[in-house]
Amino acid sequence: MRQERLQTLLRGALRLVYPPRCLTCGGLVESDHGLCGPCWRDTPFLGGLSCDLCGVPLPGHSDVAEHCDACRVQERPWAQGRAALLYKGNGRKLVLMLKHADRTDIAGPAARWMARGLQGLDAGTLVVPVPLHLRRHLRRRYNQSALLGAALARELGLRHCPDALRRNRATPSLDGKGAEERFATLDGAISVTGREDLAGRSVLLVDDVMTSGATLSAASLACKQAGAAQVMVSVLARVAKDT
Repeated sequence: MRQERLQTLLRGALRLVYPPRCLTCGGLVESDHGLCGPCWRDTPFLGGLSCDLCGVPLPGHSDVAEHCDACRVQERPWAQGRAALLYKGNGRKLVLMLKHADRTDIAGPAARWMARGLQGLDAGTLVVPVPLHLRRHLRRRYNQSALLGAALARELGLRHCPDALRRNRATPSLDGKGAEERFATLDGAISVTGREDLAGRSVLLVDDVMTSGATLSAASLACKQAGAAQVMVSVLARVAKDT
């Protein structure tokens, strides 16, 4: 009891010195790792009807799983896909801060937003982040997808497997490339490491952003070739046209 009281006093003292700040604008907020009112309002959270395979928002309402035009044309090697945010405005800002600005504190709240669309998963599901090539990992010092995967696994009470997949080669940046070129670039670029037995298991692939789905397709195919029973994907943000 005395120790708990001391910890409470220490937390209170820290809050006086380092008050909670908004993740995006740095303004004062009531609790750690949150968004202020205006930033919450301006953050493009995804809700309502969305594509069951890639998470892109769809118009109207439906009581059954719907697929967008892109997913009807491009076969997806995963069973379901979910996204928490649109990759624009504050959604894009949060992703870029996590990815390039050492804002690893964003991973925790981001995982809570991602977990909202992932309730009811099998307890044996393995959380597998999309890997970075070693060269890029060393340059960036961390894999943002692995940070999201670890936090998401804690939120869902699942096992995190950060070393299940590897990048076989250092692929160039996909920025500015069309869908066909993205898929060609990622073909065969990801494989399993053999450190995790995926055979017969459900896998939840985690990444920061989905654009064409080429990276997630390469990772999904690697999991399925290793015998995964089912693959699902979860991303923090989804690129979508005309939104």
